[in-house]
Amino acid sequence: MTTPAARIIIDRHYIAADIDPRIYGGFAEHLGKHIYTGMYEPGHATADANGFRMDVIELVRGLGMPIIRYPGGNFVSGYDWEDGVGPKGERPKRLDLAWGVTETNQFGTNEFMDWCKLVGTEPMLAVNLGTRGIDDARKLVEYCNHPGGTALSDLRKQHGYRAPHAIKTWCLGNEVDGFWQMGTKTATEYGRIAREASKLMKAVDRRIETILCGSSGRAMPTFGHWEWESLMEAYDQIDYVSLHTYYDDHGGDMAAFLAEPENMGDFIREAASVCDAVKATKKSRKTLMLSFDEWNVWFPENNLIDRSPTWPELSKRESDVYDMADVLCVGGMLLTLLENAARVRIACIAQLVNVLAPILTEPGGPAWRQTIWWPFALTSQYGRGQVLHTPVVAPVYDAKNRDAVPVIKSVTVLADTADGPALHIFMINREPSGAPVDIEIDVRGCFPCGSMVHHCIRHDVLRTENTIDAPNAITPMVTEHVVDANGEIHLRLAGWSWNLVRIGLVG
Repeated sequence: MTTPAARIIIDRHYIAADIDPRIYGGFAEHLGKHIYTGMYEPGHATADANGFRMDVIELVRGLGMPIIRYPGGNFVSGYDWEDGVGPKGERPKRLDLAWGVTETNQFGTNEFMDWCKLVGTEPMLAVNLGTRGIDDARKLVEYCNHPGGTALSDLRKQHGYRAPHAIKTWCLGNEVDGFWQMGTKTATEYGRIAREASKLMKAVDRRIETILCGSSGRAMPTFGHWEWESLMEAYDQIDYVSLHTYYDDHGGDMAAFLAEPENMGDFIREAASVCDAVKATKKSRKTLMLSFDEWNVWFPENNLIDRSPTWPELSKRESDVYDMADVLCVGGMLLTLLENAARVRIACIAQLVNVLAPILTEPGGPAWRQTIWWPFALTSQYGRGQVLHTPVVAPVYDAKNRDAVPVIKSVTVLADTADGPALHIFMINREPSGAPVDIEIDVRGCFPCGSMVHHCIRHDVLRTENTIDAPNAITPMVTEHVVDANGEIHLRLAGWSWNLVRIGLVG
């Protein structure tokens, strides 16, 4: 068959947006084996004195996450934060109605703060606006952030934390429009509660920023008018609006699966449009930014709520195991976040360890990188700086969920590295037949150029997974090249491949 051809034109002077590194955030929830035997497993061979699995921490560090959201998710809508602080022997066990297990509360707010310090990340805490209310949110901020001299801040000191946690970013509940949520509310009800919660929380600490829950997903019947109605109540008191999305593989339909990152882009632009409509209506000078604080690929059959729970302390929930196809979709979603960096300032892949995550663990055994660990880690490392306007000329295909999908998805970042300025060009070949694509990259607007390094993730079998027995089945391949003197690069992108080209710039 004839190989399709594509072209990318890059000029370092055409800057689209600065990238907020927080788009490479994560999400930790009391769900499945995420916390217990994932992040926290006292007695494990790698566990430290706090019970934190250091093998997991090393893998999380490799993802370069500047911010991590906690403790949920659906879990937070029924969570009493007081249960998870203080002496562990005095903490109560509770029924977790979100996921049908018994929560032991051996890991809570202070443990999460200690864990974040080891990882080298910033915490993003969610407050319970499902079964609890605005004063409980205020109290949590006071416990965490006030220096001392009050009952709650002194209680934190009694628990062994003299210095305040100084948590800057706070989520005002979780997916409050969802019928599955504890404490589901109408948009107006939620908007009023979010406004008042944010007002009280900021009265305790004026330095914090708050995130209003957008609709639980673009497909929800509430999407659009939920954002409008809740923002009409809370616009002046909040700083971000959240978005959540998950995609499945459409039963193996690769054309549809790999088109989903484009639908994610529409979701972002639509949510931003509603925010701007409220801004115009209110005659406000403030532009709201977006927090895409849950996103990933998931398998619906593994993610059903147990309606007949037996309340085990350790969840029996299976974790999703990702393959090469998931590398392409997750990699594409990361590029969509970069394409919308002017508006998306925070994003959190869901989750970190087990369940839906780039890292898997075996209780009492090893931890290893899932296939999706690689595109996240490399994009997080090299996708920092400024996004450039880079026209991409490529053939398109039609899928059942979208028309005119370019076979090449690409984003270019102008980065300031230790060796000087560089171009980092991300490219995904999603040609539906799996054919290679010849691509020409015009970098004349970036001359003079130095060396070029090409990272490629691919496999002949799309269903290849990284498993406990074969943890490195999917890893990047790295080759070096030279940029032509005429400022053109000619590459053949392998079929169904994720690619990063790094080019050093001179001057």
